[in-house]
Amino acid sequence: MTNVYSFDGIVVFGILFICTCAYLKKVPRLNSWLLSEKRGVWGVFYKAAVIGTRLHIAVALSCLCMAFYLIFLK
Repeated sequence: MTNVYSFDGIVVFGILFICTCAYLKKVPRLNSWLLSEKRGVWGVFYKAAVIGTRLHIAVALSCLCMAFYLIFLK
């Protein structure tokens, strides 16, 4: 279990947030509802979805590295 206030927790939260937003971008109803706004507070979801779709290989590798670190090294 990671603590959100530690660096590990912040990194895990960021990676999971990007992965979730990229997944929600593929769902048509949620895409139009959640990711239609590109500015403001709701724009964070859109920007995370763009990062997740454009850098999908880097995000996937960081997920694997973080999982390995949390399971075996921590």
